[in-house]
Amino acid sequence: MQNKKELIAEFSEFIPFVQSLKELDEEKWNSPIAEGKWTVRDVIAHMMLWDKYFLEEAIQKITNHQPLTAKHLDFDEFNRKAVDYAKEQGQQEIIDAAIQYRNELLRQLDSISEEDFAKEHKDGDGNPFSAYYYLIGFIPHDQHHMEQLGAYFSIAESY
Repeated sequence: MQNKKELIAEFSEFIPFVQSLKELDEEKWNSPIAEGKWTVRDVIAHMMLWDKYFLEEAIQKITNHQPLTAKHLDFDEFNRKAVDYAKEQGQQEIIDAAIQYRNELLRQLDSISEEDFAKEHKDGDGNPFSAYYYLIGFIPHDQHHMEQLGAYFSIAESY
């Protein structure tokens, strides 16, 4: 079982990954990563908006000892909205926001006591939620998308 410090370190790996996209040319930024898949822009906006959601609706609430408002969302609808949002934002804005929200999540997660980090809180639907299990669930989500993008960049470089 990973401890809080190890999980936070792993969760922070997203930041240098996103920073590496600052120099990405617009064509690659706006190209689908595979046939019928999202663009790089869509993937990063999707991840950033999940960070924003969990920061505001769960982690900040734990930090401030307030009731959690995070609820089980329709993932497809959330993701559609993320793609729509991405179309309206510039590359730098999305990257900066992704870094900002992840940094704030990391800062707040780090500030939570070991006890509160592991403690089960009730989310907005009355289901158990803990910072620990949030990271256990979202680190593989990060890794999935970073691997997808890494594979896309490897293929794109070969052209």
